This record gives sequence, structure tokens and C-alpha cells, in this order.
Amino acid sequence: MRSRYSVVILLCLLISCQTTKKEEEVKENHTIRLVTLDPGHFHAALVQKTMYSNVDSVVHVYAPEGTDVQMHLKRIEGFNTRPEDATRWNEEVYTGADYFDKMLKEKAGNVVVISGNNQKKTEYIRRSLEEGMNVLADKPMAINAAGFADLKQAFATAGAKGLLLYDIMTERYEITTMLQREFSLLPEVFGTLQKGTPQEPAVTKESVHHFYKYVSGSVLTRPAWFMDVAQQGEGIVDVTTHLVDLVQWECFPEQVIDTTEINITNARRWTTGMTKSQFKAITKLDDFPDYLKKDVKDTVLQVYSNGAIDYQIKGVNARVSVTWAYQAPEGAGDTHYSIMRGTKANLVIRQGAEQKFKPVLYIEPLAKKDAAYEKLLAEQLKTIQAKFPGVELTPSANGWEVVIPEKYKETHEAHFSRVTEKFLEYLRSGILPAWEVPNMITKYYTTTRALEIAKKK
Repeated sequence: MRSRYSVVILLCLLISCQTTKKEEEVKENHTIRLVTLDPGHFHAALVQKTMYSNVDSVVHVYAPEGTDVQMHLKRIEGFNTRPEDATRWNEEVYTGADYFDKMLKEKAGNVVVISGNNQKKTEYIRRSLEEGMNVLADKPMAINAAGFADLKQAFATAGAKGLLLYDIMTERYEITTMLQREFSLLPEVFGTLQKGTPQEPAVTKESVHHFYKYVSGSVLTRPAWFMDVAQQGEGIVDVTTHLVDLVQWECFPEQVIDTTEINITNARRWTTGMTKSQFKAITKLDDFPDYLKKDVKDTVLQVYSNGAIDYQIKGVNARVSVTWAYQAPEGAGDTHYSIMRGTKANLVIRQGAEQKFKPVLYIEPLAKKDAAYEKLLAEQLKTIQAKFPGVELTPSANGWEVVIPEKYKETHEAHFSRVTEKFLEYLRSGILPAWEVPNMITKYYTTTRALEIAKKK
């Protein structure tokens, strides 16, 4: 009898050990472990502004020694020690000269977050994928034609290995943009998207940014290389990435867009001047580094941070432009203007002084004082309210202003968590929507090709 009990106990222990091992394997396979690579931009920290389910609190950081990584860790510490909703990140840091090779060798995580010097970014992306790690990358993922060719290879590698490569498109989560897209999907309200002309495009998106700005309540310290277009990329391939993405996402939702459906009709670039004192205010450096002196004219740094692209996408005329000023007027900040021209109404986002520098969406019908249209609009509003309860309309000078409840008005910083959550959702399912990868490729084709055209002028 004693022998039988011993056998039973032994079998139970074996089964228990095997079950525990399997449970640990399942847990291991479903736990996402982040690695942060060379975090030179504050966006890297914003990915960690909140905690996420099934994401390990230990984050391995690999970076060269210097102020970039120190500022990153300081931001994470700020999130961990804030009075409300404090995070619990535990940063394991390696800062040897071989930081990149060390990361690839150790494979301490299964998702690499890349936000920093764009000159190195495409190589970081490609090699991380080659070593079997998924990548969540800040924009831009390519800043020139050579980088675009490398990026296409990276996407091919990701596809072959069953990995995900995704860029951080925060502007898809800005509420006026989301509602502009939703209203454009209502043919009774918007009609259909016009084709437009190069002189009057069917869709226009303009963005104004500032070198001197506040992030998380403090003046943002920018790395000096941020002003070097060889490392950061010119404005026409940087912020315009967001704008080109929104044109695709809003005008052709969930449709595959091929590079052959893009025709660039015009592209231009220009500089923003920055004095040495202005440079010092945002970098804490007393002088321009040697690599920037090639861009100094008469003691003023000239940064090619501005650009505009006129192009046709699937036969629709579009225009995107980005302008960088040094500092915003009192009470203002980064601003956005957007118009989608429909056959029944225009959908316009304005963010000027009249709007108190807050984005406001307007519906402006082409036919004035149309009682039938007003009745139809009231009926169609219910479709919007089903997705966004509380959204209302109020009369404006040229139609209606879309009144948006405060609960939907998240900050730009909060949008990073939204993008990360979406990426984690895709990661758990193991696949991106069919249109995402081809459209990312087309997006970077558009920006890098526009840069080539602009440089020839």
C-alpha cells in the first residue's frame, strides 16, 4: 500500500511540475517585455507614461552614455514619482560603447522602442527585426531615399519572420481629426471627396511647431543634434509624416495605397533661423557643435525644418506643409489646420486665436441656408453620437461648429499611450490590418521622394 501511495504522490508531483512549467511558458509567451534603444527623443519616455496589462514592469535600456539617456531616465523617474497614477517602471540600463550589439545579443525583450537620432534609426529597425524582435518606432522611420530602401527591406524581414514593425502615429487619436474622419464617412453630410486641383487641393493639412516648448510642465531640453537635419531629418520628411498619414487614413480609410498611386507635383523646403542665445535656451549648450557650423550663416543657425508637398493620391489633389517657429505667442502652442472638401460640405479644423489656439472642427455646407440639409444633418448626428456620446452641433458663421465634450480632449502626450495600446493589441493578435504595412511604405515613399524633388530646386 505504501508503495502505491508513493507512486501516486510521485505521479502527482510530476504532473504538477509539468503543469507549472506549461503555465510559466504560456505566461512567458504572453508577457511583453520592452527594450528601449538609444532614447534621444522625449517621445521614447512618453510610451511609458502609463502602465499596460501583460507588459513587464522591467524595461531594459541600451544607449550610449550621455545626456540623452540621462534625460530619458529622469522623465521615467518623474512618471514613477508623480502624486497621482504613478507608474512602476524598473529601468535596467546598459551604457557601454557596444550598446547596440549588446542589445541584439542579450535579447532582453520582445519589443524594441526606438525614438531618437533618425540618422541611425533605420539600421536600428532593420537589425532588431533580423534578430527576431518586434519594433515600435517613432516617426520618421526614414529620412532620405537610402533610408527608405532600407525600410522596405525591414518590412520584408518583418513579414518573413512574423514580426510587427509599427510607427507611432499619435495624430490619429486627436479628437477633432477623428471626428473629421467620421463625418467624412457620412455621404448625406459630406457627399464624396472632391478631386480638387493643385491650386485648390481637396485636402490640405498644415502644421506649425515650435523649438521652444513645454512638455510635462517643463521647458523641453532638446539635444543639439535635433537641429542637424543630417541626424533629425528635414521638416519635409519629419512632421509631414503625420500629415501624409492622416491624408491616407482619413481620405481612404482601410484602403491599400500603392506607391504607384502617388504623383508629387511640387515640393519645397526652407529654413528657420536660430540665434546662439535661442539655441542655448533649448539645449543648455553655450555654442553650436562643430557638426552644426556648416549651417551657421552670419552667426545664425539655419535649420531646414520647413517643407511643403503638393501631390496627387489616387487622383485626389492634396497638400501638406510643416512650419517650425522658434517659440509660440503667449497662450499658444503647436497648431493644426485641416480641410477636407466634399461635394456637399467642407470639414475644417482651425486652431487660431479665434479658437483660443484649441482645435475646433466645423461643418461648412456648400449650399447656404438649406433647411433640408440642416434636418438631414441633425439625423446623421445620431450616427456620430452612437460612437462619441455627448458630441453636439452649434451654429457658426459658415455652418456648424462641432461641440466636443472635454472628456475626449486628451493631450498630445496621452496619445502615445493610445498608440501603444493599439500596437499591443496587434501584437497579441500577431497581425496588423492588411492596409497598414503597404500604407506605411507609401507614406515614407511620399516624404522621401518629396525631399529629393525639393532639393533639386
